[in-house]
Amino acid sequence: MIQPKRYRLYIDESGDHTYNLMDEPEHRFLALLGVWVEQDEHAVFAKSLENLKCEIFGSPQNNPIVLHRSDIINRKKAFGSLRDPLVQKAFDDRLCDLIDLTQFCMICVVIDKLQNQQQYASPFHPYHYCQAALIDRYSSWLNYRNAVGDVMAEARGVQEDRQLAQAYQRVYESGTLMFSHKHYQRALTSKELKFSKKYDNVAGLQLADILAHPVKSWVLAQAGKIQWSPSPFASRLLALALPKLNCDPKLGNTEGYGTVVLPK
Repeated sequence: MIQPKRYRLYIDESGDHTYNLMDEPEHRFLALLGVWVEQDEHAVFAKSLENLKCEIFGSPQNNPIVLHRSDIINRKKAFGSLRDPLVQKAFDDRLCDLIDLTQFCMICVVIDKLQNQQQYASPFHPYHYCQAALIDRYSSWLNYRNAVGDVMAEARGVQEDRQLAQAYQRVYESGTLMFSHKHYQRALTSKELKFSKKYDNVAGLQLADILAHPVKSWVLAQAGKIQWSPSPFASRLLALALPKLNCDPKLGNTEGYGTVVLPK
């Protein structure tokens, strides 16, 4: 009997889930970016990513080198060597090549928290709302292809992780307004949401971390929510990543499949 292909969805956030400082775009909008990769493809990607780090930054002495957008931009920790333009170019080129060659699929769900608060007397929890939209589309993708998968998010804190795990389990066990529980249980291999810390050096989470902010900004700009001019490197990343957005398998459009703006 042929076993179904197994995937894992890796989730990273850009923005925060609180209803504070919503006159500032960086606080008003929360995005969850989900990238899913077949397990053997992820193993190849992880090995290639470690080779890239060793070649550009050298072998780590104690802790592993973990790609984190904030550290890269601010040249912190191992990324201080990126102040050298030649090292920066080598890193950018190698990373872009790796993203281009890796087979993955991607969804970006963005919520306008100000609109959500104004629209509902008791607004949905932004992170949980976005997560449900991600799981809907990921499960649909898996079911359409007779594949299965699970979900991993980066750990954020004991209370936050517990609440997020409970929200995920409710979807798995009870379904949503969109689908019954059978839809999710057919696609998902576990009712448990997996968590990993940044220093665990999970390649899929690092991929989501690198792409979350530029893809979020692109989605918001396309929706007319913000004015945005991407940096040259962000433009390179988008050119490689946007073709990997989830799409309608029949019509090919990505709106509502690879990009979701909430509330509707």
